Amino acid sequence: MQTFISILRGINVSGQKKMLMSELKALYEGLKFKEVITYIQSGNVLFKSEKNLSDLELAAKIEKAIYKKYGFEVPVIIRTKNEIQNIITVNPFLKEKNIEVKRLYVTFLSETPAKENIESAKNFDSSPDQFFIIGKEAYLCVSNGYGETKLSNNFFEKKLKVNATTRNWNTVQKLLELAE
Repeated sequence: MQTFISILRGINVSGQKKMLMSELKALYEGLKFKEVITYIQSGNVLFKSEKNLSDLELAAKIEKAIYKKYGFEVPVIIRTKNEIQNIITVNPFLKEKNIEVKRLYVTFLSETPAKENIESAKNFDSSPDQFFIIGKEAYLCVSNGYGETKLSNNFFEKKLKVNATTRNWNTVQKLLELAE
């Protein structure tokens, strides 16, 4: 069985799309996923599955079940344990001296964006904040906190034309720890 991490976008934010993690865990177990663990209220769910479905197929299955239970749409992005490990390994900001970890975020993309969309995003002046797009992730370094940056999920979804959801660096590291 392979370990997957699903990252839900936009739940339990400002009273919108409320979900109890105990209910979400039960929903995943109802989909026949094993060893389901939720982490914090923002919609991080680790699980094991025997099925050989693609990331997009797994996400669609979970999205459909959420819609059926709650009556609203929630984008779901899937990564494997190995992909999370790779995300941590290749973060370009970690090569900088004296980097403040509290300034680092990862925006998870539902799929690899088209090159022309990446170029469009790169041409955007996001200063003082910085970002790199590598594969299906955007690595962010924000100066005044995520709530103040122009580099929001909406920015990446509009520029890259893919679903996106963001987690802080500590959460990304904790997801790997829980997956192991």
